[in-house]
Amino acid sequence: MDLFELIVSKAAEIAWGPVTIVLLVGTGIYLSFGTRFVQFRKMGVAFKSLFKKGEGDGDITPFQALMTSLAATIGTGNIAGVASAIAYGGPGAVFWMWVSGAVGGATKYSEALLAIKYRVTNEKGEKSGGPMYYIGRGIKDRYGVNANWLGFLFAIFGFIASFGIGNMTQANSISQSLNVTFGIEETVSGIIIAIFTALIIIGGIKSIGKVTEKLVPFMSLMYITGSLIAIFSNIGMIPHAFEMIFTLEKL
Repeated sequence: MDLFELIVSKAAEIAWGPVTIVLLVGTGIYLSFGTRFVQFRKMGVAFKSLFKKGEGDGDITPFQALMTSLAATIGTGNIAGVASAIAYGGPGAVFWMWVSGAVGGATKYSEALLAIKYRVTNEKGEKSGGPMYYIGRGIKDRYGVNANWLGFLFAIFGFIASFGIGNMTQANSISQSLNVTFGIEETVSGIIIAIFTALIIIGGIKSIGKVTEKLVPFMSLMYITGSLIAIFSNIGMIPHAFEMIFTLEKL
């Protein structure tokens, strides 16, 4: 292991160590009780709101917002991420993914609520929001302390993290899959991905929303269909899979 790999490995141990996991799940549990489990209580309202048009003052529709969110989740997160978690943590990692997913809904709701409450409208009439805005504005609103520097740091660290857990991971997964399946050079795949991504994101959130609302439903259908095929093809192994997930193995 060279120096760079050692640094990355140590950084990963710190970033994804027990403290971070406890904070993530603990925050989800705290917010779940604080919101009276809004992620389950308001599930019906959420689905009804998806297909309503003309409500709110956002730049994209609720459906486009959901599809944009799913576009960054389905694929790398649901396939490569889960596979990596099981490979490193064993079958029991699936249980904790269920737990974090269940309570994480309240965390996601809280993030979206803050993003909408503290978003701003720029000179072009477009909405700008997210943690880099609500961290500073929210702390100032509640405690009267200027914390814009925290939002700035979030933006910087988010940009740095995107090279490891964002676009680089996604592009790498796509290019490797195309190389193994069709023999396409990874460099060629990377260039094509970069060009199409640029064409979409340069147009801003409205352009992204228009693309995702057409592409993501088809992508989701393929993902669900593939998952069902994998499940039914191995239907006899499901009881054993649950047994491994809930069995505490001796080290």
